[in-house]
Order: sequence, then structure tokens, then C-alpha cells
Amino acid sequence: MPVLTTKIHEYRKKYHLQQAELADMVGVRRETIGKLENGKYNPSLKLAMDIARVFNTTVEELFTFTEDEDDCGDT
Repeated sequence: MPVLTTKIHEYRKKYHLQQAELADMVGVRRETIGKLENGKYNPSLKLAMDIARVFNTTVEELFTFTEDEDDCGDT
């Protein structure tokens, strides 16, 4: 099963933004940013694009799908 990984945390630090500040900029709660950073929430396409726009980068740069190593398909 694919796992979504994100670089939001490192971009936030690079831009000196707190979770709450980024949340305000993209119209979500601070908890949503925390869940995104911890891989506990998959963003909508609009939210992913809004966050990428804040950091002047692409959605593909911020979010990556990787295969879960525990899911080898051997059952």
C-alpha cells in the first residue's frame, strides 16, 4: 500500500513558519498541519496546491508516495 510522505516540516523551518502560521495561510487548523507532517492525514488536491504555493514549489516536491515495505504482496 502506498504511503504518503511530506516535506512540509522542512519547508516550514526553512521559511521560519510555525504550524499555526502556515495553517492560517492555507485556511486550515494547526492540527491539520501537524497531522500532515506526521503522515496521519492525506490532503485534498486544493490543500496540497495551496501549501505548495506558499513555499513557491510543486506539489510533487512536497508530497511523495512510496511503497510500504511491510506490504510485499506475498500472502
